[in-house]
Amino acid sequence: MNKLKIIFFGTPDFAVGILNEIVSHNFDVAAVVTVADKPAGRGQQLRFSAVKEFALAKNLPILQPTNLKDQDFLDDLKSFEANVQVVVAFRMLPQAVWQMPEYGTFNLHASLLPDYRGAAPINWAIINGDVMTGVTTFFIDDKIDTGAIILSKETKISTAETAGDLHDKLMVLGAETVIETLKLIQEGNVQTKLQSQEKEYRTAHKLFKENCKIDWKKPGQSIYNHVRGLNPYPLAWTNIIDGKNRFSVKIEQVQFRENVHEMQVGCIKTDKKTISIAVVDGFIIVERLQLPNKKMMDTSALLNGIGFCSNAMAE
Repeated sequence: MNKLKIIFFGTPDFAVGILNEIVSHNFDVAAVVTVADKPAGRGQQLRFSAVKEFALAKNLPILQPTNLKDQDFLDDLKSFEANVQVVVAFRMLPQAVWQMPEYGTFNLHASLLPDYRGAAPINWAIINGDVMTGVTTFFIDDKIDTGAIILSKETKISTAETAGDLHDKLMVLGAETVIETLKLIQEGNVQTKLQSQEKEYRTAHKLFKENCKIDWKKPGQSIYNHVRGLNPYPLAWTNIIDGKNRFSVKIEQVQFRENVHEMQVGCIKTDKKTISIAVVDGFIIVERLQLPNKKMMDTSALLNGIGFCSNAMAE
């Protein structure tokens, strides 16, 4: 049996869930690599990554390189004499890093590769209305998310799940899969398979303001999926034209009500408790939204304080 000594690479909460499981199973974590501290908030105070916060609590050595090819960082990494590296939600590693350990460097990705290679697989699975997703561990190579697959595990997506819900579910499934992968490496029983190149697979493109904007010309179910696929972050948004005012609104939660109507797409109708926006095949019922410089609110609470004019439009 191979005695493992691990270097862990990661940054956000998702990575913390996996690192916690590795530590809980008493694997030897020699060090943690995470991003450099960044100024944040009005005071521009330095903010630690979620992984750094966890590593500090567990007294794990921490490396925070700004340049992964820097020789001082490579020397520091080598000095820990790790024989396997685990990567979860981190940036692309140079060859000098991923080739370093004896048993290789593997990544946990939150999709069933080769589908949804890229930065935001959890969001796009929901935005696209998928009913199945999963996680994959694979050995890193010189391209993004293309290496030989070690393990894949599936899970269903319900029609009500948000990206936040799926994130938490895949974090648990991912932790289990990483532990199983480490045990296979420890026992010398790893068997990999190459990723299929037979057809085109969907890309999990990075989320920008432009691709988070709601397209009201799409069918209602597609808009519903778009909103829940961006909840709780970075959130879907739209512009509202209300009389002479035009402003941006973030939308966190909606429902879709199928209906035949003759209203113009994007037309907003309200009563004392609800906001309904006309789409081609019904209405999007807005349940939670955020006006500029305001906090996120339930629609009923927001309508207690404001109203929209009779010809208000979402665009």
